[in-house]
Amino acid sequence: MFSLRLPIPLEKTLITSLPKTSTTYSAYSGMTRFQVCHRYLSNSITKRGTSVVAFQDEADGEIFVDEDFLEVDPLPVELQPELMPKHVAVIMDGNGRWAKMKGLPTSAGHVAGTQSFKWIVKLCYSWGIKVETEFLLNLFERSILSQVEECKRKGIQISVIGDTSKLPKSLKSMIANAEETTKENPKFQLILAVSYSGKYDVVQACKSVAKKVQDGLLHLEEINENIIEKELETNCTEFPYPDLLIRTSGELRVSNFLLWQLAYTEFFFNKKLWPDFGKDEFVEALSSFQNRQRRYGGRH
Repeated sequence: MFSLRLPIPLEKTLITSLPKTSTTYSAYSGMTRFQVCHRYLSNSITKRGTSVVAFQDEADGEIFVDEDFLEVDPLPVELQPELMPKHVAVIMDGNGRWAKMKGLPTSAGHVAGTQSFKWIVKLCYSWGIKVETEFLLNLFERSILSQVEECKRKGIQISVIGDTSKLPKSLKSMIANAEETTKENPKFQLILAVSYSGKYDVVQACKSVAKKVQDGLLHLEEINENIIEKELETNCTEFPYPDLLIRTSGELRVSNFLLWQLAYTEFFFNKKLWPDFGKDEFVEALSSFQNRQRRYGGRH
């Protein structure tokens, strides 16, 4: 599982100031900010040794996944397959700062962050790591739910956690369709946290337990950690607790994300801004994890 916090507003505003890159400025004439972001990224992301994993149709703005996106990526020799985490959580920071450093609009940083996310998901898919990710609604609707058929073909199960009661009816319907369409897919699980917070998760679990006590289905003295854990939003997966949490941009906090589930999680902090976080950094985090002795609260 792989947990991400990813703010990505998608803009359709016409360019008023062009990005300060070595690319010829005239190439961006008449394009939207979002199209410029993708044109710029198509040139800049090739340093990772892979093709761009998404592009925008300039007619209708829809995002498509590159055909090579889910090709199997071999496990690096420095990683041991038997020590791979089953659930990796990632808090992605630094999209706005990345864009500012390059003289680009903030939206360019968010689009770049999308590419980094898809690149890491590709690696998790290849290496058997469950994925959980948190999205803003616009990214969720445009970049993930539009790929339901591709997920079905690749054997990816989509699950959604969070307070979906606040979502528009149309989005609720899309979520229900995505979950129903992919629920039998066994190869890889992608859990999307939408309108989610750790405090909300604990509160809703406690309410659920209290309701069972009120209805006579549960006695007060029967309540323990296991009872509460069964009511958490992450009960939709076989591996609800992250083995490893990665946070980028040098920030050293969890920011109300999976508060209960992170009790015995190993943390890895990286100073790179999220759009610059790629395969090498991900392998470094996994290697660090594999060299730790996990105690789960014990002394030995």
